[in-house]
Amino acid sequence: MNPNETHKPINVGLLGIGTVGGGAFTVLARNAAEITRRAGRPIRITHVADKNLDLARKVGAGVTVTDDAFAVVDDPAVDIVVELIGGYGVAKELVLRAIANGKHVVTANKALLAVHGNEIFAAAQAKGVMVAFEAAVAGGIPIVKAVREGLTANRIEWIAGIINGTTNFILSEMRDKGLSFAAALADAQRLGYAEADPAWDIDGVDAAHKITILSALAFGIPMQFERAHIEGISQLEADDIRYAEQLGYRIKLLGITRRRPEGVELRVHPTLIPAKRLIANVEGVMNAVLVQGDAVGATLYYGRGAGAEPTASAVIADLVDITRMATSDPENRVPHLAFQPDAVEDTKVLPLAEVETSYYLRLRVEDKPGVLADITRILADQQISIDAMIQREPDEGESQTDIIMLTHITRERNIDAAITKIEALPVVKKKVIRLRMEALG
Repeated sequence: MNPNETHKPINVGLLGIGTVGGGAFTVLARNAAEITRRAGRPIRITHVADKNLDLARKVGAGVTVTDDAFAVVDDPAVDIVVELIGGYGVAKELVLRAIANGKHVVTANKALLAVHGNEIFAAAQAKGVMVAFEAAVAGGIPIVKAVREGLTANRIEWIAGIINGTTNFILSEMRDKGLSFAAALADAQRLGYAEADPAWDIDGVDAAHKITILSALAFGIPMQFERAHIEGISQLEADDIRYAEQLGYRIKLLGITRRRPEGVELRVHPTLIPAKRLIANVEGVMNAVLVQGDAVGATLYYGRGAGAEPTASAVIADLVDITRMATSDPENRVPHLAFQPDAVEDTKVLPLAEVETSYYLRLRVEDKPGVLADITRILADQQISIDAMIQREPDEGESQTDIIMLTHITRERNIDAAITKIEALPVVKKKVIRLRMEALG
């Protein structure tokens, strides 16, 4: 962009005119005067590429419509490319081509950045263009800007987030209505909160993409998605949600990244959180991210993590940022991943065995004397101490019962060793259910 053309409109090429693309048109049109006052010049979507030409043509007059996305990224009239296609495939080619053509990029594609972000940001740095991605994490919540800019004085210690609305809705339904996972998933699909194929959501992959990005921003490390530990919620049972509640906890699917002296924890899994924490009370499809900084303490960011206008809000904020900064010297812009590119450290992500947290254990055992003593001895041998316990009375005529234990903080490898020995006891009748816990205090 020519620095002398300070009042010339910024031309945006939109790749993909689905929910978010349509939302971007709506919000840009509705708030055009306000956005221009903030950006310093008008921002207008002038080109749209989508395989569905009929849908693309509905966006309004004066827009060049095509089914060839490469024609948009190659068009010299386009200043900024907004990529809303998703996935790892053609989206990567288009983004790299836009960068090679000297165009700035806005993307909502968390999968692309988590897996190929290191390559994409290096290409953008070399070309002197910006890649903005506020919409890639937690929809309309400005969490990328908060971590990258607002908290820049802090040494960030950890981040824990409810960053997938589909799974949070399912867990809320299981808790509120006592539903099984399958029944709650069916509800989510019927209401349009879950896809027909919900695998990336319920298996934790979507949340892992997002926490990978936040981890890089928080700690100045490369994207390391392939090293993340990922567990979803499909194996979660209603019994454990009920027991957690009795003990004063809620179960949420959390993305967690924590700085430790020997490396960084990067994990997604169902997690027990004390019910008194604000984040434990985030229900339905809402998202929330808790960030702990050394100077500021804990800060919580809450809002809609998906949807047409919330996500469009983040896309347009990125467009305004690029418009404001496009004429500045690349060395004076906010770095893509918060830290200067030559200051990114290749700190390792720790294997799961090295993770430190506390645990919820549910054991199905024969109701007979000495069982508890055998179990507590095994835990003590692994330096695991017990924080709380429930032993259910067996149902009438039953010879088996559940024991629920909460442990103090220990290493995952110690819990693994203890569970192996506990499951070998003749009195233990099923595999031990193990869930991780976070105090988030």
